[in-house]
Amino acid sequence: MALIAPRVTAGLPAGDARSLARALADSNDITVFVDGTVHRLPGQARDAVVDLLARLSRGETVTVSSVEEMLTTSQAAELAGISHTYLRNMTDRGEIPVEYRGSHRRIRTADIMAWLEAQKLAEQKRRHDKTAGADAAGTGE
Repeated sequence: MALIAPRVTAGLPAGDARSLARALADSNDITVFVDGTVHRLPGQARDAVVDLLARLSRGETVTVSSVEEMLTTSQAAELAGISHTYLRNMTDRGEIPVEYRGSHRRIRTADIMAWLEAQKLAEQKRRHDKTAGADAAGTGE
């Protein structure tokens, strides 16, 4: 999963910034229209949007980016349903990418999810091959 490059937006002109600041004053309700449909933002999204708008209303330049979640090996092992030791061995063999923060290993959630999906597909293939082999043996082929 690639991260989207940060987006930088220049501060608003003074008049627009003042109008936005007045609109935000004492407002807790942020409603968004997407393709003509009204959407109420959940709390965390609302807070992020209000913060962004408040910064723009002060004439600040704003940068918006995303942060990819990194897991400890214990968290990743728990998510994958495997032992911590087995996961560490896989990272040592390069089967799952790992980043080091000092001496601590960190694993992207996307990498664990990709490994789990690969395991699921491999299991489905094994089942299919086993079933196909049994069918062939039963027909005398």
